Amino acid sequence: MNQSFTKLWNITFLVVTPIWAVFFWMIWTSGQLKTPQNEIMFLCVVIPGFILIYLSGFLIAKRHAIKQRSASS
Repeated sequence: MNQSFTKLWNITFLVVTPIWAVFFWMIWTSGQLKTPQNEIMFLCVVIPGFILIYLSGFLIAKRHAIKQRSASS
């Protein structure tokens, strides 16, 4: 791998984020979210979920680095 994981992960999210935003907009404007409660629930699940997925990449990288260090010892 020629690049660091962090750089590749960030580039991936730079590509994925606009696609995710289009899907978000499509659902938001589709009329499926009929009440304010539905909209709040959608926001409370989708936005933290996106952030959690982004942060999980760094957790995976950290665990991998720990495993590599323990294997090389």
